[in-house]
Amino acid sequence: QVQLVESGGGLVQPGESLRLSCAASGSILSIDSTGWYRQTPGKQRELVAAITSGGNTNYADAVKGRFTISRDNAKKLVYLEMNSLKPEDTAVYYCNADIRTAPTFTKYSYWGQGTQVTVSS
Repeated sequence: QVQLVESGGGLVQPGESLRLSCAASGSILSIDSTGWYRQTPGKQRELVAAITSGGNTNYADAVKGRFTISRDNAKKLVYLEMNSLKPEDTAVYYCNADIRTAPTFTKYSYWGQGTQVTVSS
């Protein structure tokens, strides 16, 4: 069984920073693309940032220049560094990863449980 567990959310003031972490565990053979998504009540979940196993990144226009996604393949960790946070960044942030698992090497998409980020003065 594979699990993704996010941490690092919280309440911050506008302009401050947070770093989210996502730890993968279980019968993992390899982790392909990983990403961070966010969702607010009544809206669809949206992609914030993604990173491939080779390190290529992709960002939503709303966070370019403020957020940075990175990963530690050896430790099976994915990070989202969020700077200059704005009230509109308030959302539940979810980690997603495409993971190949033992013993079949089949690839599945997994989600974490989400972590709340609130930006408010």
